[in-house]
Amino acid sequence: MRPNTLKRTAVSIVAAAGIAAGSLAGATVSSAATDTAVQQTAVAGEVGTLAVHNFGLSSSQAKGVQRWLKARWQYRDSIDGQLGPNSWKAFQRHLKASHGYTGTIDGIPGPNTIKALQRKLSQSAYGYTGPIDGVAGPGTQAAFKKFGDWAKSAY
Repeated sequence: MRPNTLKRTAVSIVAAAGIAAGSLAGATVSSAATDTAVQQTAVAGEVGTLAVHNFGLSSSQAKGVQRWLKARWQYRDSIDGQLGPNSWKAFQRHLKASHGYTGTIDGIPGPNTIKALQRKLSQSAYGYTGPIDGVAGPGTQAAFKKFGDWAKSAY
């Protein structure tokens, strides 16, 4: 009887070890899946913040704006015609210095950035006459295009 008892005990120990190992392997796979999901979410969040906002400017107009920002407002990124976060950070520095922007320098052209841009475009020869409402509608975009034309020819 004793040999059968030892055999059963050994089989039970091996089975328990196998179950435990399977549980640990499952936990590792599940942890890896969670880590991957977190990384994908983080990457998706980064993509959202790296959005380009040209507000109707052509690539050549946006390049002119970037050259102006580089010359005057510490823009240090490439001149690529894509007004992304670094372009808008430089623009926000300008708007903060001269056009009543009070938000953070975050590179996101939200309503407060657009309001300051509208003030800039209405105080100059760019022709904005609409409300200071923070919406980059057709009037804001038309005046911004005039600014882009100026920047393209001046810089």
